[in-house]
Amino acid sequence: MSKIESTLKSYILIFRWTLFIIILIRINRITYKKLYMETQTKITMLGTGNAAVTKCYNTCFTIHNGDNILLTDGGGGNGILVQLEKAGINICDIHDIFVTHAHTDHVLGIIWIIRTVAQRIQQGKYDGQLNIYSHDKAIYVIDWICRNTLPAKIVAQIGNRIKFNTLSEGDTFEAAGMKIQCFDICSTKEKQFGFKAVTSDNLSIVCLGDEPYNENNKEYVNNADWLMCEAFCLYEDKDIFKPYEKHHSTALDAGKQAEELGINNLLLYHTEDKTISCRKEKYTAEAKQNFSGNVFVPDDLEVILL
Repeated sequence: MSKIESTLKSYILIFRWTLFIIILIRINRITYKKLYMETQTKITMLGTGNAAVTKCYNTCFTIHNGDNILLTDGGGGNGILVQLEKAGINICDIHDIFVTHAHTDHVLGIIWIIRTVAQRIQQGKYDGQLNIYSHDKAIYVIDWICRNTLPAKIVAQIGNRIKFNTLSEGDTFEAAGMKIQCFDICSTKEKQFGFKAVTSDNLSIVCLGDEPYNENNKEYVNNADWLMCEAFCLYEDKDIFKPYEKHHSTALDAGKQAEELGINNLLLYHTEDKTISCRKEKYTAEAKQNFSGNVFVPDDLEVILL
């Protein structure tokens, strides 16, 4: 072998090893990022719209606390199953659900979750128990719908491996590895509970359900790291969507309340969908007029790292 051939062979060998190392680093980075995303504390917005939307799904979301998942509400139908699938969330990994109230756009998706989990239990594909937490009115409605619309084999799992946990004002419990305290949001339309959850890394997340903040709940909301709050529409569009007649608020209102409460991060949801193409930009800008913290106006299936 000539000296030129030997040198060329060495260069080729070096190139191959360099390429191999680059690929290996790339794979490791992708794997690390995937593992980090899977274990990071985060919120996945399965739906962001109010009851009447057609361009997005009704408001519901998951809080991922490490490997644990808390689902809050289920939207208005079996679209919840589609949203979970699109988000890459296995329904068999959900063992804790919080239901804010019994309006159709929040509770009907829960019936489909119960049905699907019960089927997985029958198939031997679901480990452990499904816990559903809410106040007496919502639990009554969910139980009644299940017993009057679902097959007997499905209903048989209620009280067995599907458990309804009835909460009262101020009750504390543990779910999805978090310490959670519920509170009555003082709704004038329908009995509704919000909650304050503290994650494993000591982040406080407050969910106000789908109505404005009430001063009676200041002890739960004040100085929270994250506030999840409805914003029915923009203030500039109040004459079109009439939020105050429906006991809802605007992005401007939500920003002002968050600033007064010392909130660090404000997440807005339960919006109209007529301005969805510019919703993120406009709602953020309006909330920021009164709020100095971070504003998040997520789209359906958007993941927010906490």
